[in-house]
Amino acid sequence: MKRLLTSLLVVVLVLMAAQVAVAQEGEEFTVKELIPCDEYDLSDLRIGLVTDVGEIDDKSFNQSSWEGVLAAEACGATVNYIETQNAADYADNIAEFAEADYDIIVTVGFALGPATLEAAKLYPDVLFIGVDQFQVEPVDNVVGLVFHEDQSGFLAGVLAARLTKTGTIAAVLGTDQVPPVVAFKEGYEAGARYVNPDIKIISTYHPGAIDQAFTDPEWGATTARQALDQNADVIFAAGGKTGNGGLIEVANAVGPDGPPPFCIGVDTDQWNTVPEAHPCLVSSAMKLLDKGVADIIMAYVDGTLEPGNFFGEAALADFHDLAEYVPDEVKAELEEITKGLLDGTIKTGYGESAE
Repeated sequence: MKRLLTSLLVVVLVLMAAQVAVAQEGEEFTVKELIPCDEYDLSDLRIGLVTDVGEIDDKSFNQSSWEGVLAAEACGATVNYIETQNAADYADNIAEFAEADYDIIVTVGFALGPATLEAAKLYPDVLFIGVDQFQVEPVDNVVGLVFHEDQSGFLAGVLAARLTKTGTIAAVLGTDQVPPVVAFKEGYEAGARYVNPDIKIISTYHPGAIDQAFTDPEWGATTARQALDQNADVIFAAGGKTGNGGLIEVANAVGPDGPPPFCIGVDTDQWNTVPEAHPCLVSSAMKLLDKGVADIIMAYVDGTLEPGNFFGEAALADFHDLAEYVPDEVKAELEEITKGLLDGTIKTGYGESAE
């Protein structure tokens, strides 16, 4: 019986390893030099990443987080990921890496927060990086990678208000059950009103459950089209693949002479990830997810990492081929506002009513 149980355990472990390995077949991702490999030999590290229900190649949130892990692979780390198919699988997917003796497990998205904390209790020797998971109370082996989304959203709103010709702008958003999405939206609206208090803003959250809100490009496209039909000529899309559908719909509305309408992406520089949006994509409200993940890995290796929250950098992406549409005075204004947001002389207003 003991020999039979051992054999069954080996089979299960092999199947688990195969499940993870299959997830990487056929995918290509950008590998950035975010970790100086001449200073960091990570060959002893094993790092796993668990996505939410969005796919690893979502050209947004999951992908950017994964590219931060790939920076560690370039320095010798063994890395892998699991795409969650159903929210009920969060705990099992995390355990799959923990039971395989991974040193670091990255869990991507607000919804994985409770499962991450539960896993941290069961596996105290594993470091958990919770992307977009604000830590209310520090846990020794958990670091929340969080951002001031309201600040990059504010910059996107300023840009939108300066570019609009109709006086109407819009936002196509994931669910309001996810605080970072709300922060993006509130910051965007505040930035636009900072420029023009009378601007009209059409902001629409996805009406579905959290496991649908970021994987519905058809809804994103339909909602963007409705905003265009209501005279919006700048649309901010913040919602994973749902938002990507909105970006592409706006791009399809651009005439042969170029924008407007304009669109603004989110999380990463979507010029590099959603080329279909190039005709309208003037910038993206970025969270430097890849850099944040890489920075935490380096701090872990250095022994300087503190539990709790690690604030990553937020910024507005390059204007790329549409830079000519952004006047020099607007570029200068955005630089000054960025400084004001960083030093606290300019406030987005997000969260202040709750204090």
